[in-house]
Amino acid sequence: MVLKRVGVLSAGKVSGVLYGLLGLIIGVIAALFSLLGVGIAITQTGDSAALFGVLFGVGAVIFMPLFYGTMGFIMGVIMAALYNLVAGWVGGVELHLESDGGLKHHQEMD
Repeated sequence: MVLKRVGVLSAGKVSGVLYGLLGLIIGVIAALFSLLGVGIAITQTGDSAALFGVLFGVGAVIFMPLFYGTMGFIMGVIMAALYNLVAGWVGGVELHLESDGGLKHHQEMD
């Protein structure tokens, strides 16, 4: 079995969601480090002007998933379109699918 074409928009949607989730994880980590830095700054200097750090941390949780998701969607669409183009030249990716009962179908690429 050979994968000849990929749905461009479906690949973009899946890629966008996956990268959005990755952006959420990175945003949460950035927010935690930002809040840690704010906490250290407040205890060291007693300065309450560390509000910028708090806003940066909260902003990272919102901005990173949106940015990563958007870029993931765009790159997913581009990569799927490029895959379709290249698969037309070289024949696609060979797939070996297996069911519970064992190997169902195997087709060699020529």
